[in-house]
Amino acid sequence: MRFALALLTGLIFVPFDSVFAADPKPTDAPLPIPLTRPEMKQYLEDMKLRKPRIPLPELTEEDKKKLGDRGQGYEGRLRYHYMPNSGDGRGGSGFSFGPSGTEATLDNTFKVQLFWIVCRTNNCQYCQGHQESKLLRAGQKEDEIAALDGDWKSFTEAQQAAFAFARKFTYEPNRLNDADIDGLRKHYKDVEILEMILSMAGNNAINRWKEGAGVPQSQGGGGFGGKEPADPTAKHTYLTPTAEKNKTLVTKVAPLTIDAKTGEPTRQTICRRPELEPRDVVEKELEKARARKPRLPLVDQDKARAIVPDDFPKGDAPQWVRLLATFPVQGKARVASQVSADEKGDLKPLLKAQVSWIVARQDRASYATGLAKQRLIALGQSEDQVYKLDGEWKDYTAAERAQFTLAKKLAASPVVLTDDDVAAAVKLVGPRDVVQLISYVTTRASFDRITESAGLQLEK
Repeated sequence: MRFALALLTGLIFVPFDSVFAADPKPTDAPLPIPLTRPEMKQYLEDMKLRKPRIPLPELTEEDKKKLGDRGQGYEGRLRYHYMPNSGDGRGGSGFSFGPSGTEATLDNTFKVQLFWIVCRTNNCQYCQGHQESKLLRAGQKEDEIAALDGDWKSFTEAQQAAFAFARKFTYEPNRLNDADIDGLRKHYKDVEILEMILSMAGNNAINRWKEGAGVPQSQGGGGFGGKEPADPTAKHTYLTPTAEKNKTLVTKVAPLTIDAKTGEPTRQTICRRPELEPRDVVEKELEKARARKPRLPLVDQDKARAIVPDDFPKGDAPQWVRLLATFPVQGKARVASQVSADEKGDLKPLLKAQVSWIVARQDRASYATGLAKQRLIALGQSEDQVYKLDGEWKDYTAAERAQFTLAKKLAASPVVLTDDDVAAAVKLVGPRDVVQLISYVTTRASFDRITESAGLQLEK
C-alpha cells in the first residue's frame, strides 16, 4: 500500500547505490525495467551493444550493388532480404505517426512527449533513446524530460490527462472506455484526440517492430540500427548528468511488480492482461459492439470512399475507413497500407486471420475481434475452430504454436517476447516468415488501439 500511494504522487525512491550498469541479458527472459532515470540511461546506452535477433544471409556482389549504403544497416537488410513484397517493410499502417503538415493539429514536441510515455510504458529502450534525443533537440531541458517519468505536477492539466491516456492506451487497451475520451474532451477537440490516437498507435507499432526484431541502437543515438553493435567508445552517449533530486526517483509510468516480502518495486518485466473470457461472454461483447455508438465522429460515405484504393470492396466504407478519412491525406495512406498488410507478403491468409484474432483478443478490441472472426469464417473456419485459438493450441503444429506465441507476446507487451521465443520461431518457419509476422503484428496492435479507443460500431 505504501508503494501504491507513493507511486501515485511520483515520490518513490530507491537507494542510489542500487543503480547499476546492466548485466548481459539472458536469452530466455524479457529485458528488465529500469526503475530510475540513471538506470534508464544506462539501459539506453546498452542498446548500442544489442545482438540482433534475426539472422541475415551473406551479401552477394549483386546485393551490394543494389543496397549501396543500406547494406550496412540491419533494418535495411531485413527489408531487402525478407520483405520484398510488403510495401516498405515497416509494418504497413502501423508505423504511420499520425497527421503531419497542414493536417496536423497538435504541437510536435507534445507528440514526442506522448511517444516518450508510450516507450517507457512498453519498456522499448531503443525508441526511448530516440525520443530523448528528439526532446533535447526541441529545446527540452534534462529536468523537463525527467519529469515525464517521475512527477507530472509541473505539466498542465491537459498534458497530464493526455499522458495518463497514453499510458492506458499503451498498456491496458483492454480497459479503454467512454470515460477516457470524455476526460480528454475537457481539454481537447475531437480531431486532436483522434490525432493523439493515430500518433500513439504508430508509436506502439514501432515499439513492437524494434523489440520484435531486436534492433540495436546506432552509435549516434538515432537512425536505423547498425549491422554490428556500436563501438562502446563512440562519442555519443546517453549517460548524461542527472539532477540529484531525480537520481533515485522511481518511474510511475513503467508498469512495475512489487516484491511480496519487501514491498519494494522490482525490475521484473510483466504483462497483466486478464485471462481470456469464455465464448459466450465474447459473443455478448460482439453484440454490444454491433449496437454501440462511436466515441468519435466519422466522415460521410462519399468522403470515405474517396480515400480507398481502386480495388477496395464496393459498397459502404467500413467505420474504420470513415474514421481515418477525418485526415484525408494521411488517411488515404493508412488505408492503403492496411490493405497491403492484409493482402500482400508471404504469410498465408489463414495465419494472418488467426493472428488478427489472437492479437485482438489480447487487446479486448471488440471491433477488431469481430472483423477477425468474419475473416476466419470466410476462410472456411468453423465457430469451434475460431474459439480454439483462445485455448492452449495443443492441436496445432509446433510451427503454428511458435508463431502464435510470438504474436501473442509481442501484442500484449513488446518486451515480454524473448530472444528464445524469436529463435524458436526462426528455427521452425525461417527468418522471412518471422520478420513478416513481426511486421504484421505491428499493424494489428495499431488497428486494435485505433478502432477500440474510438469505440467503432462493428458492421453486421
